[in-house]
Amino acid sequence: MTTTPGAPEMPSAAASRRGAGNGAPSHDAPAPADRPLPAPPAAHSANPAEPPANPAEQTRIDALEAALGPLDDPRNPLGAAALLAADAAGEPVAGAERVLDTFGLNAEFVPAELGGRLTRMDVLGRLLRPLFRRDASLGFGYGLSCFFAAVPVWTAGSDTQRRLVARLLLGGDRVAVARHEVAHGNDFVRDELTARPAAGGGLTVSGSKTAIANAGRSRGLVVFARTSAAPGGGRSHSVLLLDRADLADGQITDTGRHSTNGMRGAEFGGLAFADCTVPDSAVLGRIGDGYELSLRSSLLIRGLIPSIVLAGVDTALRTVAAFATRRRDDGRSSLDVRHVRDVLTGAFLDLLLIDCLALVATRSLHLLPHQMSVYAASAAYLAPRLAAETMDEMAAVLGEESFAVSGTYGMFQKQLRDLPVTSLGHAGSAGRQVSILPQLPHFARHAWFAEREAPGALFRPHEDLPPLDLPRLSLLSGSDPLAATLVACTTWLESADLTERGREDWRLLRSLAQAFTGELRDLAKAFGEIDPGDRAALASPRNFALADRYTLVLAAAACLGTWREQTSAPTDAFLADPAWAFAVLHRLARRLGLPLPDPAEDRAGGGSRVAACEQRVLAEALDRLHGRRSYDLYGSALA
Repeated sequence: MTTTPGAPEMPSAAASRRGAGNGAPSHDAPAPADRPLPAPPAAHSANPAEPPANPAEQTRIDALEAALGPLDDPRNPLGAAALLAADAAGEPVAGAERVLDTFGLNAEFVPAELGGRLTRMDVLGRLLRPLFRRDASLGFGYGLSCFFAAVPVWTAGSDTQRRLVARLLLGGDRVAVARHEVAHGNDFVRDELTARPAAGGGLTVSGSKTAIANAGRSRGLVVFARTSAAPGGGRSHSVLLLDRADLADGQITDTGRHSTNGMRGAEFGGLAFADCTVPDSAVLGRIGDGYELSLRSSLLIRGLIPSIVLAGVDTALRTVAAFATRRRDDGRSSLDVRHVRDVLTGAFLDLLLIDCLALVATRSLHLLPHQMSVYAASAAYLAPRLAAETMDEMAAVLGEESFAVSGTYGMFQKQLRDLPVTSLGHAGSAGRQVSILPQLPHFARHAWFAEREAPGALFRPHEDLPPLDLPRLSLLSGSDPLAATLVACTTWLESADLTERGREDWRLLRSLAQAFTGELRDLAKAFGEIDPGDRAALASPRNFALADRYTLVLAAAACLGTWREQTSAPTDAFLADPAWAFAVLHRLARRLGLPLPDPAEDRAGGGSRVAACEQRVLAEALDRLHGRRSYDLYGSALA
C-alpha cells in the first residue's frame, strides 16, 4: 500500500471485511442525471474568477482585506512585522480591533432578521479568511469566539434572548461561552459549573471554568452548567444566558488570564461563580438540553473550521513559495529541486481540497439541512489533518527558517503554532469521527448506490442560497447525496466522448473516479455487515480506520462535484480545467492505496499526463503568489 509522506497507512475497505465471500448485496448505480456534456474547457487563463452573483458580499470581503492592508508591507501597522511582535509579547496587535470595529465585524455574526449581516454560512467562512490569514488570535479573539457563544442562542433562544445577544454584538460588546477546554474540545467534567434550584426561584450557579476566550471583557455569558446530580446521562447539563450588567458585584470573579502556546494574543481567562442566582428565564431551551444544544451548535461551528484552517495554511504556503522562488547568487533557486516543487504543488492541492470541503459543509446547511451533519463532521475532521500534514512537509522545505519567529519567514512558525488551536483540539477530531461512524451502517444499507446526487448548487461558490433554517438541521443524516454525486460523476465521465481533442486528461480523471467509486462499494460491503446497534463493533480500530477512508471518499466527491459544475458554467478557467481535479484525486488515491492510472494510458500521446497536470497546478500556484491572489477556490485579490 502506498501513502503520501507522513500519512498513516489505513486498511482498505475490501481487505478489512470479515470474510471475502460474505459481502453485501450488489448495488446498481442510479441513472445519471440529465446533464449534457460540455465542450472541452478553453485554455487556462490566470484571470481571477468573475464577480459573484451577489456583489455586496464580495464587496464586504474585499473591504475587510483592504482595511487590514498588505501583510508583507513593513509600514503596515497590521502587517507581519507588527503581528509577530504582538505575538511575541502575547498581546493583541495595536489598532487591529479598532479597524474591525469600524468595519462592524460583529454584524457578520448576527442573523439579518435581528439587524446583522449573516445570511450565508459560506460567506461567513470567506469573511473570516482575511483575519486568519494574518492572525488567528485576532480572528478568534475578536469575533469568532463571539459567534461560537451566540450559536446556541440563535439555535434555541427565545425572542428576548436572541434580541439581547444581537443588541450586545451590534453595540460592540462581546459574548463568551463557558464550555470548551482549550486542549479538549467539549469537556463537561473538568472544573465544571453547576446550577441548582434557588430557594426563592431561579437557579444558583457555582464553580469555576478556565480558558474561556474573552472571559474578562465579555458582558454576555453563555454558560454550560450541570443541573442534574445523576452521573452521566444526556440530560445532565443545561445552558444559561447571563448578562453581567444584571448581576450583583462579587457573583462572578475573573480568575486571571492563561497563556497558551498558540494564539498567544487571544485573551483566555477563567471565571469563578459564587452563589450567582439567575432567573429561570436565563435557560436556553429547557433544563437538560445542554448536550443536545451543544451538538446542534456544532453543526454550524464545524462548517467554519475548514475555512479558518485553510486561511492559516494559505499564508504558510505563500511564505514557503516566496522562499522557494528567491534566486541565489548562482541564479538557482529551491524551486529547481523536484521535491520542493512537489511540496508546493501538494500544499496547493490540499488547500483546494479543503475549500471543496468548506463549500460542501457550509452550503449544505442551507441546501441539505437533513443530510448535512455528516458533511460538517467530515470536513471538520479531515481539514485540520490535511493542514497539519502539509505544514510538516512545507517545514522541511523551509529548513531552519521554519523556526524563525520574526523576519521574512516568521509567519510560518506563527501559523504552525496556531493551527492546533484553530482546529479546536485533538479531542474535537475524535469527537467528529465518533459522530460520523454510527451513520455509516445505515448509509451502506439504504443510501449508497441507491439515491440521487446532491443538487448542483451545492458546488457553485457564487450562487445564492435559501435562508438558513436552524430548526430544520438534523443531528443524524438520513441519506448521503454527496456520495451519490461521486457515483453520478463517474457515470457521467464514463459516458463522455473522450476522443475529442482537449479531453485527454478526462480519461485519467475517469479512471480515478472509478477507483473511488470502487472504494465506496467496498465500504458499503464492509459497513453493510455491521449491525447499526453493535456499539462494540462500531468502536473497533478497524472501523475507525474505515470511517477515515470514508471521509477521503467524500472529499473526492466534493472535488469532482465542484469541477463538474465549473465545466458546465465556468467562472474560472483554472477550476474548469480537469488538471486540478485529477491532481487532487491522484493525491487522495495514493493516500488510500487505490489503483492509479495505467502508466501506458498516462503517457499516451507522449509525456506523462500526470506530470503535465501537476505542472499546470504549480504554475497556477506561482501565478497566485506573484499576482497576490488567495490559495483557494476563489483566487481573491489580496491587499
